[in-house]
Order: sequence, then C-alpha cells, then structure tokens
Amino acid sequence: MKQAKQPILEDFRGSVQWRMFRIMAEFVDGFQFLGDFKKVVTIFGSARVDEGDEHYQAAEKLGRLLAKAGFTVLTGGGPGIMEAANRGAYEAGGESVGLNIQLPFEQRINPYVKKGIGFHYFFTRKVMLATSAQAYVYFPGGFGTMDEFFEIITLIQTKKMPHIPVVCIGKDFWDTLYMHLEKNVMQKHKAVKPEDMKIFKIVDTPEEAVKIIKAGARDRGMG
Repeated sequence: MKQAKQPILEDFRGSVQWRMFRIMAEFVDGFQFLGDFKKVVTIFGSARVDEGDEHYQAAEKLGRLLAKAGFTVLTGGGPGIMEAANRGAYEAGGESVGLNIQLPFEQRINPYVKKGIGFHYFFTRKVMLATSAQAYVYFPGGFGTMDEFFEIITLIQTKKMPHIPVVCIGKDFWDTLYMHLEKNVMQKHKAVKPEDMKIFKIVDTPEEAVKIIKAGARDRGMG
C-alpha cells in the first residue's frame, strides 16, 4: 500500500510546486506592469449593468473626469462598471488600464482597455487591484464588490495601508449599508469604533468623488 501511494504523493508535491511558481510569476508580472503607472485610481462595481444604467453613466463620467485630471483609471477590465470607467478614460485620451481574469471559455476584457494584463488566479489579481492606487472608488455591486470594499477598509483600519480616499458613489445603494454598520455594528455590538466609520465617504456624483480624490492626492504630495 505504501508503494502505491508514493506516486500520488509525488504528483501532489509536483502540482503544488508548479502552482507556487505560477503564483510567484503572476505577482512579479503584475507588480512590474503596474510600476509604469502613476496617480492610479482603482474603480470597482457591478459587471452586470449596461450603458443605459445610471451608475454605468456615472462611472463613465468619472473615468473621463479622472483622465482629464491626469489620473490613471484602473479596473478589473471586465464589463459593466469596469467597462464604463475604462470607456470614459479611453475616450478622454487618458490611461485606461484593465487587470483581466482568464476564464476557460471567454475573455472578460472590455474594448476600452488600452493596456492590460491577464491573471489566472483571482487572488493575485485582487492584490494587484488593491496595491498601488491613490484612491479607491466603489459603485453599486454584488458580492465581489462588497468583498473588495471591506478588504480595503479593513487594511486601512488595521493600518496595513495608508489612509487614502475610499469613495462610494450612489447614496441610494450605500446609505443602507452605512446605517447598518453605524446602528448595529458600531453602536449595538461595538465591533468598530466611531473613527472607523470615517474611513470611507459616500457621495452621489462623480464630481464629488473627484474633488475628494484630488484633495487626497494633494495631501500625499501628488496633486
């Protein structure tokens, strides 16, 4: 029995080693790729909205305003909000960057990405989206957007990253979450402190978001 199991164990070890090298390569390629861009703003949001949606239109406008202000617009490179933000930056002549995820039967990259790179692993792509920005903007979205939102504010809360602007656009969507966090998480269960609720700001328009982002860039000597 021991002899029968040995090839299986060796195959497993070989598979793990191969994955480790592939993960390392994705991190190296990702950091090198992002090193070429300055004043990056990462934009998150639902992949399921189309150009007739008000949040798509707001994301497109945000991308355009950021590009005109000299910021690089970085997204996950896919459809929906990502496409809208890239589209705004692209049509304004700015840097429109996408970090694509490689799927078995499709490429999710939108046509407005000027420069992009693909990732096999979701978690390496997620690190790249969170690693080099001067601000993070969140539009309404699903589980993925919520995951990315809470990760960034947790990193800021625990001082694992600088307190840079985190802006949520769309009060119709984000105010409900804020009220839940304030009433239940902070006041009732005391799981966060009042100052933690200041990590992010909720606004209704791209113009408000850009104003906050520009102020944050100036505070860091990049304005």
